[in-house]
Amino acid sequence: MSDDDFGFAPPAFKPDEALQRLRRDLRDLGLSEREGRFERRGLPIARVAVEGAALRAERVKRPSRTSPEWLARALRSSADARDFVADLKRQLAQWSDRDD
Repeated sequence: MSDDDFGFAPPAFKPDEALQRLRRDLRDLGLSEREGRFERRGLPIARVAVEGAALRAERVKRPSRTSPEWLARALRSSADARDFVADLKRQLAQWSDRDD
């Protein structure tokens, strides 16, 4: 038995439930949802969707009206989803009004 094995398994990841939670978290960051994307001041910032047993989460490299460059991640656990939201929150704080 390893040090990390406490005799129980973490709860199974349910992508549908995680998607709902992630959508709420993104709205809490001040993003508005439109056509499957989350936007700030009309600029696409993130998008998430269920993909099999995981979530596909993407955020823009930099806000752009014309053709944003998307950075994709697969979220396979609740911890991955929390990390995605924390990373996006950090990135939103770094982008200034001149980037919008």
